[in-house]
Amino acid sequence: MTLENEKNYGFLSFLPLIIFLTIYIGSGLFFTYLGVENPFRKFPRHVALLIAIASAMIINRRVSIDKKIQVFSEGAGNPSVIMIGLIYLLAGGFQEAAKITGGVESIVNLGLTFIPDYFLVPGVFLITSIISTAIGTSTGTIAAMAPIALGIAEATSINTALVSSAVIGGAYFGDNLSIISDTTIAAAKGVDSDMKDKFKTNLFIAFPAAILAIIMYSIFNGEAVIINEIKPYSITKIFPYITVLFSALLGFNVVGVLFIGILTTGLIGFFTSSITFLNWITAIGNGMSNMFSITIVAILISGLISIIKYYGGINWIIDVLSKKIEKKQDAEYGLGIMAGLLSSALVNNTIAIIITAPIAKDIGKKYEIEPKRIASIIDIFACSFLALTPYDGGMLIITGLSNVSPLEVLKYSFYIFSLLIVTSVNIYFNKNKKVLNKIKKEGVDFL
Repeated sequence: MTLENEKNYGFLSFLPLIIFLTIYIGSGLFFTYLGVENPFRKFPRHVALLIAIASAMIINRRVSIDKKIQVFSEGAGNPSVIMIGLIYLLAGGFQEAAKITGGVESIVNLGLTFIPDYFLVPGVFLITSIISTAIGTSTGTIAAMAPIALGIAEATSINTALVSSAVIGGAYFGDNLSIISDTTIAAAKGVDSDMKDKFKTNLFIAFPAAILAIIMYSIFNGEAVIINEIKPYSITKIFPYITVLFSALLGFNVVGVLFIGILTTGLIGFFTSSITFLNWITAIGNGMSNMFSITIVAILISGLISIIKYYGGINWIIDVLSKKIEKKQDAEYGLGIMAGLLSSALVNNTIAIIITAPIAKDIGKKYEIEPKRIASIIDIFACSFLALTPYDGGMLIITGLSNVSPLEVLKYSFYIFSLLIVTSVNIYFNKNKKVLNKIKKEGVDFL
């Protein structure tokens, strides 16, 4: 039996993923209604995933269980997924190591000293946006900023989910916009757009969305109450964070950055005599243990997505959306939605863009859409949809560190929602751009 004959399940291919989301979100909402504490943790995510994986094994009985397990295993063992798992573990280790050496307390006190209490959440969003634009990666930015932001939330009356959403929003601001981001490179090169042109076009859409997000974060920030007395901060104890941020800005690999950060916490701890060697390694171990569940979820999700792809789910999305495109406006909306859905389905915005770009390039030529505009649209939708995915890597990192439900974080995703709204409005009004330009050029008088 050829692979092509097996890829004919269309929408049914996504049934296992729907089962997972229904069980996880449904049980969480049910326990929320009952008023249970930590409702989304009552039905473990990895158990819901096992049920979904079992359902995936039932689909297509013509294919042997051995073959299905092989497809699942290849997806679960994907090098990029293993790398993400390693990042999760190192991020947890770094957070606990920095905490035991006093780094978290010092950097939080530094932030509370210099950032006005009414601007703490917008400040987190702005700092995260700057860092992500500079280093071009959302995962690295979240890994570096999450401990700082969560520390601020713990020291104040600010909602932890709100701060978490500010970190994710800022991280994806740069992931979508930075000229060194892999998504920007994939989008621009994939449709033959100049990088600078794509940046300018993208900025024209992202900047208003960022302003709207800052306004919303300011409103929800309110008058933050400092729960604990602001204590003096130590630049020495903050040094591990400075090292992590500068290493990231210099373009070091995220894994290398976190390794450096962990080693620096040890050196600072020993230098200040604040910890012993056993205290240090125990803290690292505890931090890594806290991320075990999230790592397993990422691995299981990747394996499940591999089966969905094997059953033809990804090709089905592409075919359905391609057939719906009949005019320029449809093309822009359709290509954006295609990139977004693929990004959520694959849990990878770069791969989603790589798949969408060739199709977008051809459709763009047909409907006379500028390459810089196509590149911006598919990049924006791919990043936005992924940021709104409960099982995205960045979401798993910050919810794993904060013990907050992804749905709690998502409802404060002001930047992501603003970006999608601004982009949709831009597409809608752009349809008459040529007519307006012609009117201006010819000086048509309506009077």
